Amino acid sequence: PRKRGRERYARATLGSAPGISGSPMARSSTTKKGSSAKKAKGVSKGSVTKGSTTVKTSILGRKEKGSNAKKGPAVTYKIDCSIPAADSIFDADLLKGFQQYLLERIKVRGRTGSLRDNVKVSLDDNNVLVRVYIAFSKRYLKYLTKKYLKKKTLRDWLRVVAVDKTTYELRYFNIHDQDEGDDE
Repeated sequence: PRKRGRERYARATLGSAPGISGSPMARSSTTKKGSSAKKAKGVSKGSVTKGSTTVKTSILGRKEKGSNAKKGPAVTYKIDCSIPAADSIFDADLLKGFQQYLLERIKVRGRTGSLRDNVKVSLDDNNVLVRVYIAFSKRYLKYLTKKYLKKKTLRDWLRVVAVDKTTYELRYFNIHDQDEGDDE
């Protein structure tokens, strides 16, 4: 279906150019990308100015993916550290270090340190809030949280549990069940 559209497009733009017959072989040679017939007519990539913004367009007139792509709705992910903070395992310095760790390690389009306005990381009491304006995986936050806990040697006592669609919570491993089994 896509090829037929290009063939019609080539026929419509080229019209009755010399040396083009109605045979399928002749048509397929004119529809190849970068053919001399298209270049002669001036059909190429360009940019269109709409108001004060410039939008890049492809040959078929569609917008290209790039920095001008629309941002999706904002989503706020929350990492609740209140349980270890109540036992003074996660103090204020460790929370600020965790926030800084997330700011340094979160990747946007495969690069660290390029958050700009796409990702905001903030602290709220014993919670770390990650506000995201682009497509972002909640699972990635769990991965980074586990890495940070391992770095601070807290991974043996704490685990990361999903509470709801946008929230993770740091909890202790259930060691009491194992202790009761050892007594018997």
